[in-house]
Amino acid sequence: MPSLRSADQRSPLDWTHQYTRWLEEADGTPLRDGRWELALRTGFPPYVWTADFVRDWPGGRLELYCGGGWNGVLPLRRLSAPDAGRVKAYRKHAREGTLAPVLLWWVTFLDGFVILDGHDRAVAALAEDRTPQSVVLSQVPDDKVWRAAAERFTHDREHRMGDLATRPARQRAALERGYAETIASLPYAVEPTTVQALPGGAATWEALAARAMFQCPRD
Repeated sequence: MPSLRSADQRSPLDWTHQYTRWLEEADGTPLRDGRWELALRTGFPPYVWTADFVRDWPGGRLELYCGGGWNGVLPLRRLSAPDAGRVKAYRKHAREGTLAPVLLWWVTFLDGFVILDGHDRAVAALAEDRTPQSVVLSQVPDDKVWRAAAERFTHDREHRMGDLATRPARQRAALERGYAETIASLPYAVEPTTVQALPGGAATWEALAARAMFQCPRD
């Protein structure tokens, strides 16, 4: 992704649209055929950017407690120190409220986020005791998939409405609200993240794996 100038961050850019354009133009991104959503997210559960934010590199761990998932943030490189030059410049933007969002990718098999762009901006926001604003990239269902789910749900809803015909109006109204909310959410449900072929094939994978085997070289 292009480097961000101070003037860019202080301008009234729509960062969701800007990141969309940059992702479309860049090589080596997660994008492939299908439907994708880029959405601004300003609030996270407190553990996402604290206990579940992987700060160690390359020896970090993802803590999956009691099968409840992880939900944290995984950097793709070593994090800069809070007093590094670029981070200090970004910290000023964080204090001013002009810091550009971090670009995250939701990866379902990690049950968490990967930082695609904005490692130093994330460090800067956290150093100023702020939750990093983020634009989140996630894959959503193709039209035929969510429309088929909508048809099944509509059929079930019609059956249940018949059963509720003699029930109080508030119960029927609650069912209608639930139906409307579910139908509205179907086009934006998160799809499982699928793996892509590694350029270079098996030989490249073996070379990468060999460099990563620090403790168990015989594996």
